[in-house]
Amino acid sequence: MPMPQEHIYTSEDYWNLPEGQRAELIDGKLYAMTPPSFIHQKLIQQLGRIIGNHIFTKKGECEVIPAPFAVNLNADDKIWVEPDISIICDKSKISDRGCKGAPDWIVEIVSPSSTRMDYSVKLFKYRTAGVREYWIINPIKKAVQTYVFEGEEDANMYFFGDEIPVYIFDGLIIKISDLL
Repeated sequence: MPMPQEHIYTSEDYWNLPEGQRAELIDGKLYAMTPPSFIHQKLIQQLGRIIGNHIFTKKGECEVIPAPFAVNLNADDKIWVEPDISIICDKSKISDRGCKGAPDWIVEIVSPSSTRMDYSVKLFKYRTAGVREYWIINPIKKAVQTYVFEGEEDANMYFFGDEIPVYIFDGLIIKISDLL
């Protein structure tokens, strides 16, 4: 839900939020973020571990960064998001202020307050910014929607008991039910 709008918000407003207040800046609007649930946090932790272990064993160069971590999606100071998990393979995009540009893979875990954002607004923004792969995990429906945005674009729906292939990492298959 957007915060009350008195004016068009900027990166300066985003970076000057009161300590502990989390929000995302999208097209001049600040969107407050609610605290995550236990299952939300557990999925972030477990997925980060699985993905990170895969990268480590393959001697990969990508970084797996959980929220809170700022992503300046278009590297233009107009969109700052905090994906639940950002996988960034170009380390030159990473700084102390977050990621400048699109991560390679973004995972969002849906909460009741983020459904519209994750399935529509962020889907469009991530696709147009150059994210290669995007997963939306819905703990209530026990479903995972995956999108591949490069080459021949693809979208698939999986359930928590399904084996879900990761497009950007050959050989990585994740079964969400094994993580809970």
